[in-house]
Amino acid sequence: MLGAIAGDIIGSVYEGRGMKTRDFALFSRGCTFTDDTVLTVAVADAILTGADYIDKFHEYFHKYPHAGFGGSFMQWAAQRLRRPYYSFGNGSAMRVSPVGFAFDDLETVLAEAEKSAAVTHNHPEGIKGAQAAAAGVFLARTGAGKDRIRDFVTQRFSYDLETPLAEIRRTYRFDVSCQGSVPQSIIAFLEAETWEDAVRNAVSLGGDADTMAAIAGAVAEAFFGIPDDVASKAISYLDPALKEVTGEFARRFGLSYHGIFTNG
Repeated sequence: MLGAIAGDIIGSVYEGRGMKTRDFALFSRGCTFTDDTVLTVAVADAILTGADYIDKFHEYFHKYPHAGFGGSFMQWAAQRLRRPYYSFGNGSAMRVSPVGFAFDDLETVLAEAEKSAAVTHNHPEGIKGAQAAAAGVFLARTGAGKDRIRDFVTQRFSYDLETPLAEIRRTYRFDVSCQGSVPQSIIAFLEAETWEDAVRNAVSLGGDADTMAAIAGAVAEAFFGIPDDVASKAISYLDPALKEVTGEFARRFGLSYHGIFTNG
C-alpha cells in the first residue's frame, strides 16, 4: 500500500510533463500526495472498518476536495451519488492496492477488486484494470515470480505485457484509461530490479506519472519490499488522518514498514 502512496507522491510533479527519462529526483520540490493516495487510503479504511466503498469515497473526497480528482469522480462524489458512471479510467487501478495486501486467496482478491471498482468504474475495462493491479500485488506478495505474474495477467485480462519498455517509451503519450496505462505500469514493474527501478520506469514513460508510479510501486512493494528511507519519506508527506489509517492497515496486515509508525 505504501508503495502506491510513495509512487503517487514521487510522480506528482511529473504528471503531464512528458518525462522520457529515468534520471530524476525521487522526492523533489513540489511533491505532494494526490487523489491516488487519498482514495488508496479510503479503500484501506473501508477494508479495516467494513464500510461501504461508496461511503468512504464520498467521505474522503469531502475531506480532500482539492487533491486532484478527475472530473467525473468529482461530480459523482460532490453530489454523493450512489450509481456508477461507467468509467474505464485508471482511477479504479490506482486505489486498489490494499485489496491485494488484505485478502488471502486470488479469487477473493479479484472479487473484492471488482467490488471496489464497480461503485464508480463499472465499465469492463475499469473493472479489469483494478483486478489486474490487485492480482499483481497479491501474486507478488505470495511468492509468485515475474513469469507467473506476467502469464496470469496476460491470460486473464488479455493485456500485452511482452512489448519492451524502451519500445513503449518512444511513442507513449498521456493516457488515463485502464487499458492504456495499467499494462504499461505492470511492465514497468516486470522490467525492474528494485522498487525504485519500477517507479523510475513508470515515470519515464511520460504519461500519467503519479498514477502509473502508484500502480507499479504497489506491485513492486509486494515483490521487492519498499526501502525504509523511501517509506519514512513518503509517510512524512501524509497528514495525521491519512497516516493513522495507513499505519493501522500496515499493522493489521503485517506489512514490513509497520514499525515505522510504531516507532514514530
